[in-house]
Amino acid sequence: MKLKQGFKLHNLGSEYIVVAEGDASVDYSSILSLNESGAYIWKNIVDKEFDADTITKLLLSEYEVDEATASDDAFAFVERLLSADLVTE
Repeated sequence: MKLKQGFKLHNLGSEYIVVAEGDASVDYSSILSLNESGAYIWKNIVDKEFDADTITKLLLSEYEVDEATASDDAFAFVERLLSADLVTE
């Protein structure tokens, strides 16, 4: 899967938000709020093919976390992207 075009990550103090820009804003009225690790993931999957395993590896390489926790977090992140309609298959 891949992130849809037209969505940008913005930093607002200690929080990050994903908003639709340009043509994408016509059909998208939500804002996705991300924490620091979510922003790290977003920055590393923009314009790339990814899946939950890709995200698990990103988390393991950046944070001191066990593989089971990283995997659970990766699947939750993917589910959040899917429910927000931010990915293409």
